[in-house]
Amino acid sequence: MGCLTDCLCCPLLFWPSIIGLAAYFLRKYMQGGQFTKQTDETGKVFIVTGANTGIGKETVLEIAKRGGTVYMACRDMNRCEKARKDIIQETNNQNIFSRELDLSSLESIRKFAAGFKKEQDKLHVLVNNAGVMHCPKTLTKDGFEMQLGVNHMGHFLLTHLLLDVLKKSAPSRIVNVSSLAHSHGSINTGDLNSEKSYSRIGAYSQSKLANVLFTRELAKRLEGTGVTTNSLHPGAVDTELSRNWKFLKHPLAQLLVKPLQWVLFKTPRNGAQTTLYAALDPALKEVSGLYFSDCKPKDVSAAAQDDKTGKFLWAESEKWTGVNAAKQD
Repeated sequence: MGCLTDCLCCPLLFWPSIIGLAAYFLRKYMQGGQFTKQTDETGKVFIVTGANTGIGKETVLEIAKRGGTVYMACRDMNRCEKARKDIIQETNNQNIFSRELDLSSLESIRKFAAGFKKEQDKLHVLVNNAGVMHCPKTLTKDGFEMQLGVNHMGHFLLTHLLLDVLKKSAPSRIVNVSSLAHSHGSINTGDLNSEKSYSRIGAYSQSKLANVLFTRELAKRLEGTGVTTNSLHPGAVDTELSRNWKFLKHPLAQLLVKPLQWVLFKTPRNGAQTTLYAALDPALKEVSGLYFSDCKPKDVSAAAQDDKTGKFLWAESEKWTGVNAAKQD
């Protein structure tokens, strides 16, 4: 006992032990809320975009464990197929399918939606998860700024093309993965496509704000249909979304940043918990138009509550994507 006391009192052991314990408990705290309810998703059909890695893959994995039929909608089919096989091997759920979807191409989105409808006549949950972040200024195949194009416009079109089957399958849900970054964003009504000026962070925040505004406006338009829609912040998650942060690839940055990421960032599994909560929790069956974080409702920014801007964004999104709202009712 005296030996142990002497060791703990030794500064060379005491402070590293204290720092290590503090880091451990801080990491545990930072993993956030957990969706612990047991649900049976047998017979239900899901689509998850960006499902081959990170939060998307973990979302599919958990739904597969619960018996759901899941369509993994991905741009990279090689990685998607590998992820699909991993999930089937772990869950023994054979009803997991990989399908090509490039959200930077309106043609690809239309092709995916048409193909899905040929295979399925029901859809219970659409999880709009895929996204890009802080990328250099690039354009989608249709000339949209990439972050707004993929994160918002692509999912806007996909959602509209699937609304008929969602309504037919009601009660059904649309889950839009946004970000806390929405609170720093604004919709640049005079330069929505970032043609006059471009900021990686600004364009990303605008796209995430667009997710929330889209969710709130869509919820109003879907009242009485049995289809609900909510958005969410998954938290700071250690995924490939930060692939465009080149400084992280520097050896020195790896040495300094990786330990901080381990402590402060969620694992992909924990990052998926709020998505699962929004998609599966029976208590949310009739809840629509809200924003969640750590499996709880959270307030959105003032900009995200601006109905006038929401209507502007909706009208512009219809024009950009060629959506005819009248045909979706």
